[in-house]
Amino acid sequence: MKVTRRSLLGGAAGMTALVGLSACGGSDRGGSAASASASSGSAGFASDASIGISLPWLGTQNWKEAQDLFTSQLKEAGMKAVVQSAENSAPTQQQQISAMIQQGCKVIVVGPVDGKQLGDVLGQAKSAGIKVIGYDRLIENTDAVDAVTQFGSVRTGELQGQSLLDGLKARKGSGPYNIELFGGGPTDPNAPNFFKGAMSVLQPKIDDGTLKVLSGQTSFDKCGTENWSNAKAQSRMDSLLAGSYQGKKIDGVLAPNDGIARAILTSCKQAGQAVPVVDGLDAENESVISIWKGEQWSTVAKPTKLLVGKAVELIKAMQKGETLPEPSEKENNGKIDVPVYALDPVVVTKDNAKEAFKDDPARLKLLS
Repeated sequence: MKVTRRSLLGGAAGMTALVGLSACGGSDRGGSAASASASSGSAGFASDASIGISLPWLGTQNWKEAQDLFTSQLKEAGMKAVVQSAENSAPTQQQQISAMIQQGCKVIVVGPVDGKQLGDVLGQAKSAGIKVIGYDRLIENTDAVDAVTQFGSVRTGELQGQSLLDGLKARKGSGPYNIELFGGGPTDPNAPNFFKGAMSVLQPKIDDGTLKVLSGQTSFDKCGTENWSNAKAQSRMDSLLAGSYQGKKIDGVLAPNDGIARAILTSCKQAGQAVPVVDGLDAENESVISIWKGEQWSTVAKPTKLLVGKAVELIKAMQKGETLPEPSEKENNGKIDVPVYALDPVVVTKDNAKEAFKDDPARLKLLS
């Protein structure tokens, strides 16, 4: 994907709760009022309109937080949030989005299960004058997307790769180090970018012998984890340890998120390995506690509050018919250059956890 960098934009948000699909509608039903492009200004739509929120699943803490945050933040703005979870099924997500269209939602925010399988249904949304915002993940191969809000995916991977190197130096002394590599779900357009960013940092160290991948598995197609499944990640880690680490130590593992990081740590413990350096993503509560205890090395925090806030900011501009703010970058999705509102993630270790979570009372409370 081609990315053009511009100035980085931030965001703000509030707290939320779930509203059922039956709430979709509002006093300004249908899509005609919003048929003009929001990016260039339009007539907008009713201030009490319904907004569809299509999430891929609720299997990790960040998606559950998004469910709650979207609902209350939109409620504060006078709108009705219609939040649905597709449970990692692309056909289910298509059906849910179709229902949102039929019931008159004015904007649909989509965290895609599979970014390549929504072209037809989102084309219907565009024809109905409905605005579409991609949330956390790029929507691919369609011109029916007005904007995307996400944390920089390649940048996230770069931070994960560097954090792994930093952790190896801090905990394991001088190299060379034995490591293994894990990627996220192959249908998630962010996952290959996370891996690409990490490998831009790690590959030079593999090439010069500082890092040794004893399994030989270094490509995303070998390292990806279907559906981001913790169980599948643990099973793969079990196999790697049994096949490549009999009588040998493993020093570190690149983990694409916190759930998989914890699965890797469990596998290593069960195999009698010393705790390896493992990074992660999403600052899930269990991993924050693990980091504070000195087990998991790090996580990359992508505060859901900020990301939802940026999406709601765009929705408010669309409602008023205002021109959207300048995006931080544009990314080609195979059809068009999509305006991307990218926020900056941050690495969290035990050393900086209290500072990183100083504005997050719930996570700060875990550090005791």
